[in-house]
Amino acid sequence: MTSRGGAKTGGGRHDGAARGAVRWHPFAGLTRHNALREVMAGITLLAIAVPLNIGYAQIAGLPPTAGLYALIVPVVLYALLVSSRQLVASPDAAAAALVASSVGGLAIAGSADYVAMAMAQAILSGLFFIAASVFRLGYLASFLSTPILIGFVGGLALDILVSQVAKMLGVKIDSGGSFTEKIFDLISGLGTASLAATGISVVGVAVLLIGRRLARAVPWALIVLVGATVLVASTGLADAGVAVLGPVEAGLPAPRWPMLDLATWIALVPTALALTLVTTAEGLLVARAYAEKQGVEHRPDQDLFAFGIANIASGASGSFAVGSSTSRTAAMDQAGSRTQLPTIVMAAGVLLLLLFGTALLEDIPMPAIGAVVAVAIVPLLGLPEFGSLWRRDRFEFVIGAVCFIVTLFVGAISGIFVSFVLALINVARRAARPAVDILIDDGAEGSTQRAPFAPTVQSAPGILLVRVAGPLFFANSAVVVDNLKRLVTTRAQPVRWLILDLEAISDIDITAADALSALRDWLAERDVQFRCSRGHGRVVDRMRRWGVLDGDAVYPTNRAALAAAREE
Repeated sequence: MTSRGGAKTGGGRHDGAARGAVRWHPFAGLTRHNALREVMAGITLLAIAVPLNIGYAQIAGLPPTAGLYALIVPVVLYALLVSSRQLVASPDAAAAALVASSVGGLAIAGSADYVAMAMAQAILSGLFFIAASVFRLGYLASFLSTPILIGFVGGLALDILVSQVAKMLGVKIDSGGSFTEKIFDLISGLGTASLAATGISVVGVAVLLIGRRLARAVPWALIVLVGATVLVASTGLADAGVAVLGPVEAGLPAPRWPMLDLATWIALVPTALALTLVTTAEGLLVARAYAEKQGVEHRPDQDLFAFGIANIASGASGSFAVGSSTSRTAAMDQAGSRTQLPTIVMAAGVLLLLLFGTALLEDIPMPAIGAVVAVAIVPLLGLPEFGSLWRRDRFEFVIGAVCFIVTLFVGAISGIFVSFVLALINVARRAARPAVDILIDDGAEGSTQRAPFAPTVQSAPGILLVRVAGPLFFANSAVVVDNLKRLVTTRAQPVRWLILDLEAISDIDITAADALSALRDWLAERDVQFRCSRGHGRVVDRMRRWGVLDGDAVYPTNRAALAAAREE
């Protein structure tokens, strides 16, 4: 789902499109000059995706083929339907963890029912994506802010990391248990750790970290897995207790439908919705970012439809939920890819692997898979991002931390629920206290304050021109009115005119209108004239209809309002 480094989400028609951007098809821009580069990018993507998807399938509690099947039909359909030139679709760590945490409570990992539930979950998620596309709901992803995504993904990542550390050490833990249970199993099982497994993991992590610094374009994950496999196969370490992947079913994915009762389908709806929301937030964000970078059009509703078809195809072919892969998208961008051709090349490579090369996968040591996944997971913990939140906004940091803790200790679904509640609280908190800017204050000599764009006027004692920066509604009207009263009563000289600049007030409801009417009456008792300026048609119409203005003039400019006040 996410590696860090991108801004978080958005939606809306043509959102993120660069001015003058052109529409395109998946292979627009492909020429004989860049075809070889695109094909090589596809080979790189294949080398990255195969080991990671095997690891993600392991995280999800599914057979390795479930991770590989997702790289054939689902990603090809996605590449043909999506509007993004570069966004790579694939199961990812967060989706895999969400599958494990949700389906793990309903069936035993690896069982036929478990696999069927993971498939059904992907199909339901696909249906939610298509519904969101039809009803143009891409904007809903905006409710998952950056702190929320940092906390949610970080909690999932730490839970995954514990399982991978156990795998790297050769310690057996209950992968379907809670975070605290996993920690307890890991600590209590340290005495059974395998020296050979630990050695393979340490070398693997070192190669991945050092190699990434030396040459990012090299598929180090593939090199680690191949090297570890050769080592284990040639030295007999598997017989000495180093766990290996084991037999991988050969052959193409066959169309099949998960046979589950209605109650089970209904039980999977919340987690499928959670998968949809998280993928929507990150997928639209990353797609928009690269669309802006490349100067192409981003159509979020089309992208949601592509995710929907990909997930239905994934569930109907024996795999699990498909989302966006930020890390692989970044890798393709670094490789110079500007089309979806690498995805097609990757799918063809996985197809050949399933037909002719599954025997090559059987001896891959589990500690090496754990090392590859762990290195990919660590950036998702969001430690630098949490540090940045702490420095920039403590409340935003608290939001991220709460999401992190709830996701980690209570569960992913609870984490999603808490995320949305916190998002609404944050919105209400900000909207409930809009800024009240003093544009002109000639109540006392030497106290005049002017915004940079305020008109320069001659002294006009007794005039207070203010602007409310935001819509007026039930949650903030009382606070705004109290602030305006305070401004009137605290001037050094009596205020005779209060002019409210309406330019930044995009909307007003009945509660706010009643509050302004009460303010007007309060001002009248103190012989203060209440006027408005620079109002929008809809806001002014409502204020007139609801009796706020009561026929009073709404001046087209602040200069006109000030001139009228001086003349009176």
